[in-house]
Amino acid sequence: MSVDIATYVHDLAVAAKAASASLATASDEQRQEAVRAMAAALRNGVDSIVAANELDMSAARDAGTSAGLLDRLLLTPERVEGMAAGLEKLAELPDPVGRVLDHRVLASGVDLTRVSVPLGLVAMVYEARPNVTADAAGICIRTGNACILRGGSLAYHSCAMIAELLADALEAKGFPREAVSMIESTDREATGELMKLRGIVDVLIPRGGAGLIQRCVRESLVPVIETGTGNCHIYVHESADFDKALNIIVNAKTQRVGVCNAAESLLVDRAVADAFLPAVVAVLHDHGALIHGDEATCAACADAGLAEGDDYVAATEEDWGREYLALEMSVKVVANEDEAIARTVRMVTEGKVTAITGEEVEIAAHSICVHGDNPSAVEFVKNIRTQLTARGVEIAPIREIV
Repeated sequence: MSVDIATYVHDLAVAAKAASASLATASDEQRQEAVRAMAAALRNGVDSIVAANELDMSAARDAGTSAGLLDRLLLTPERVEGMAAGLEKLAELPDPVGRVLDHRVLASGVDLTRVSVPLGLVAMVYEARPNVTADAAGICIRTGNACILRGGSLAYHSCAMIAELLADALEAKGFPREAVSMIESTDREATGELMKLRGIVDVLIPRGGAGLIQRCVRESLVPVIETGTGNCHIYVHESADFDKALNIIVNAKTQRVGVCNAAESLLVDRAVADAFLPAVVAVLHDHGALIHGDEATCAACADAGLAEGDDYVAATEEDWGREYLALEMSVKVVANEDEAIARTVRMVTEGKVTAITGEEVEIAAHSICVHGDNPSAVEFVKNIRTQLTARGVEIAPIREIV
């Protein structure tokens, strides 16, 4: 362990924690204006952001980074504008501070009210997605918290530039610039030191792949809000419109493979498997996707003349819970809607899915995405909700869990 890194991270966090006090007592209007100023800073600094990003992109290309991760790393003027627009929308949301969440009078006569308040200092650890710097900082400032950010080394220059612009904007509005602090080091020990700062950092939120999340959950002394990796499923019911289904699958899998809402697994109703599998394996192949298939899917790939090993492979037990972040997709035939629902419910309640080999794979699922392209989609979601609720799972709006 490097003493210099330990001291650097500690001192940075202490300064950020001190800065959180002014945000905790700021009015809704003051916090709104600060977030709007941050949006303006991104727009005004777009040339500097793109130039810094090109340094990261060049180094990532030289390192042989995959196309999907390069796309996730890339910042263009249009993407910077999207970041700024997101901050402006955030500023317009109702004030999250001071909301009455619960009120009741206990049998003893005690009048109990639960009210939302700022946490203090929020640490966010994430991988090479520089836009998260603006997202995380904006959410923290809007909610009356300071933040200390640790981005992935591949996005070092981009994250540092964005954080500097946001801190400048915050300072111009009368808040301490330390309220948006970035760990400007590529030393992996920095994350470990951050996780030790219990009593200074109030909560740690990891955002990234399974390895990063599990490391934080396993090693952090600071309370952790555990997030899940992206593992979006598409289910094709027997009533589905094949053309619509194929368009959805292509869009969800190929548009941006490096984002967490890209489709990773496809479930096909056995009732239409013979008709649908040839079409879907052909379209996935045409778009350059490697197929990880169950027995029926591999047979359809072979019948289509695809090359085993290059175009398709037999799915392993890990494939059903994998976030590929690449042009790869697992495809499985399920007996019926009930099996698809049971698979989803078990994934949520037990954190497990069963591979085609019969082996169990652990997965942390925090949200379910269902495409509504067929008449039975609403009923399908109702059935999932009913079964989850019956098992004691609380269903919450996505805005309350992300």
